[in-house]
Amino acid sequence: MIAKSLNVLICSSFVLVLSLPVQAGHKENHVDVKTGALSDRAKFGAKVFKDNCAQCHGENGSGSDKGPPLIHSIYNPGHHSNQSIVSAIKNGTRQHHWPFGDMPPQEQITFMQVPAIIQFIREMQEINGIKTVPHKM
Repeated sequence: MIAKSLNVLICSSFVLVLSLPVQAGHKENHVDVKTGALSDRAKFGAKVFKDNCAQCHGENGSGSDKGPPLIHSIYNPGHHSNQSIVSAIKNGTRQHHWPFGDMPPQEQITFMQVPAIIQFIREMQEINGIKTVPHKM
């Protein structure tokens, strides 16, 4: 009787654990990112991003312990223009919104790849409900 009760308890606990939602280990530097249909240019940008940017900025721009999420309202086009992304890739950027240190220039990314990366970031932001909000200083 005790063994049967113990089996029921163990099985019930196992089912309970399986029914709990699985969540990523969230930190302030990580966001959940929804994916969706992308233009051909953004698909190319996604590949370039994965190969060059995701090691710091996370899968699909979700952030990591090495770099901030780019699919975040702080990077909406009204606060960080496309030109600011070009400048960050070409010249690097000083630490400002997040505590990750300075971003070095990404010299391996070509002039032709930059617009595709920007297209990917902007389309992913749109998919995730990030709108242009004018920056007020």
